[in-house]
Amino acid sequence: MRISVLFPHALRDRADLTALTALASLVGTGAADRLWLGQSLAVESHQALAWLAGTGQRIPVGLSVTLTALRHPFEAAAQAQSLAVLTGHRPVIGYGAGEPSLVGGLLGAPYARPAEAVADYVGAVRALLDDRSAGPPAPALGSAAPGLRLPHGEHPPAVELGAGVLRPAMARAAGRVADVAITWMTPPRYVAEVLVPALTEGAATTGRMAAPPRPATPPRVVTVVHAAVARPGRHPMVLAQHGAGRHLGAPHYADMLRRAGLHLDTRDPVAGARELVESGVFLYGTPDQLATELAAYGTAGVDEVVLNPAGVVLAHSWDAALADLTELLTHLAARAG
Repeated sequence: MRISVLFPHALRDRADLTALTALASLVGTGAADRLWLGQSLAVESHQALAWLAGTGQRIPVGLSVTLTALRHPFEAAAQAQSLAVLTGHRPVIGYGAGEPSLVGGLLGAPYARPAEAVADYVGAVRALLDDRSAGPPAPALGSAAPGLRLPHGEHPPAVELGAGVLRPAMARAAGRVADVAITWMTPPRYVAEVLVPALTEGAATTGRMAAPPRPATPPRVVTVVHAAVARPGRHPMVLAQHGAGRHLGAPHYADMLRRAGLHLDTRDPVAGARELVESGVFLYGTPDQLATELAAYGTAGVDEVVLNPAGVVLAHSWDAALADLTELLTHLAARAG
């Protein structure tokens, strides 16, 4: 199982770019496999990763996730291809529908079926990257001239396309068209018993945007996991509330966590943070304890775990988070032999 790291909040200024560079060094030295970003707008995510490559940090990168309503699939394909060329590695670009209010503000109305909209979008981007016409897109994707193709170099770079997956409907849709299913705060048992079967079911069908049809192999699973090393003066529930509080109030995350067996009330973030810690969704402990808990994700079918230090960053500091990640990654490497 691969171990990667996440920059845990939207990039805002030069100070964040300094922190991003420090985090990237963990990938550059081989301590972690990939650097991940989420959607950022004050400093746009694709541009931040391109800037990073320009500083000499040409490392494997991923986006978890960028929002489909922000750009036409043609622009998305161009951005993905650019990152592959600039980094010299195969990027993983994950797409998600985003909040209905944002989608409505950008497109005039929310997606009627978000899972299908994301699958159509991923299929259109894949067609363009594969030097095929994206074809007539679904109305939610915007209009495009028939036969429109993306310019490529002599050797088009490889890109992995992903979809943000929390629940079975999105997993089935991602299974049809995506290379990667990117999950967030999903417990190992839920991944194994709910999401992996749904991904497999989706992969066994032919997505209408997939031509030629995808093989029946389901997408690989990438899971973002909150983790913090136990240290004096730290309280795991405080860390969990800082790191995951926004997600605890989001209906789609709450629904997923309830499906996974957690007792969650979006009106009570303190109780929600306690539930995350007690259920092991937010990992807290010694490096050896964390390594044991992370191994459960590999057993559940996760190919790549992305360590999310958000709680420590927000409750303490970036230096504290980097110390956690360095210690944990060193321990994981030693334990792997």
